[in-house]
Amino acid sequence: MRGFRRRDPRDRTRIGDIPPEQAQDGHDAPDPQVSGSPDRRGRQPLLGRTLSLLLLLVVVVGLVAQFVTLPFVILRPGPAVDVIGKPEQGAPVVTVEGARTYPTSGALYFTTVAQYGGPDRRPSAWDVLGATIDPRSEIRREEEVFPPQVTQQQVKEQNSAAMTHSQEGAVAVALRELGRPVTEAAVVAEVIPDGPAQGVLQKDDVITAVGSTKITRAPQLTDEIQKATGAVTLTLTRGGASMSKTITPVEQQGRRLVGVLVQPTFSFGVDVTIHAGDVGGPSAGMMFALGVYDTLTPGALTGGQRIAGTGTMNSTGAVGAIGGLPQKMDGAKASGATFFLAPKDNCADVPGNVPDGLTVTPVDTFEVALHAVQEIAAGKGDALPRCPGV
Repeated sequence: MRGFRRRDPRDRTRIGDIPPEQAQDGHDAPDPQVSGSPDRRGRQPLLGRTLSLLLLLVVVVGLVAQFVTLPFVILRPGPAVDVIGKPEQGAPVVTVEGARTYPTSGALYFTTVAQYGGPDRRPSAWDVLGATIDPRSEIRREEEVFPPQVTQQQVKEQNSAAMTHSQEGAVAVALRELGRPVTEAAVVAEVIPDGPAQGVLQKDDVITAVGSTKITRAPQLTDEIQKATGAVTLTLTRGGASMSKTITPVEQQGRRLVGVLVQPTFSFGVDVTIHAGDVGGPSAGMMFALGVYDTLTPGALTGGQRIAGTGTMNSTGAVGAIGGLPQKMDGAKASGATFFLAPKDNCADVPGNVPDGLTVTPVDTFEVALHAVQEIAAGKGDALPRCPGV
């Protein structure tokens, strides 16, 4: 057929191309790379793929971090419990039968540390990452907090036992301060394997004397062993029978040790019960003693003030150091306390960690702690001693 010519495929214009002759006003077609217009054929798909890959990477890392656990323990402020008040269940923290009790006011808080991690429940990488940006959290290596090869159940049992013993010691100190009768015995709780006492002493032996000195309080046993030279003769009661045993202590780090753990047991003229809830450890002993004392004395020991504190306490009334003091001070502040009683041995942990509006004073005995509360009640709290550097 004349006049018909098959077009060369190369003459075809691709959809989306702009032939040069269609450029208006004498200007060339815009160059996407020069004008900044998006290159819809290349740059947008590449950007999309990159963002998708980044998003996928974030999701994968997040999932991995959630299931990867790390050997750390995270410490955060825990709740503060008013020992002269009533917790959520409504029962008073301190109850006494067999003696007259008195109403009070104000608050005496024992403070706690919320602990995340440890044996059998290590925190995830996400938990640790979150703690690094939380100013109220502290991260410690697991071995700094727990003995090696201990289980979570063992930790729970040990903390529960420590709480029970701290309560008994607190009651003893408060009752003695009030002049009430307290009978105390030094009982062998454990004989250390391969120590000097192995095969000589037994669990539940009641040690009544070291040489010619009668033991009326468990801490005396350690003191008398330190003062003795050479072998020591212990008088004890076993199964109702009295006997004597001679042991030669070993010396470690300047201390004489016979290789036993001794636990005091008490007999009181009144029945005191402390409801501490699901809290373990020995660090509330001092505040328990103040709470029992306040319950058994007329008037408000605090003068209506909100006072918090922490510290272990043995049956002689000595206040000992604790862990997690910065978190406990934060918890005290959150509870509304304005004064805080800290163990004197923890003074190094105080500077730089005191929340605004909280006054911290160091104490080393129950008598000092009691005096501090009385001074606060009288409006003289600002004149109490401070830790160095505060």
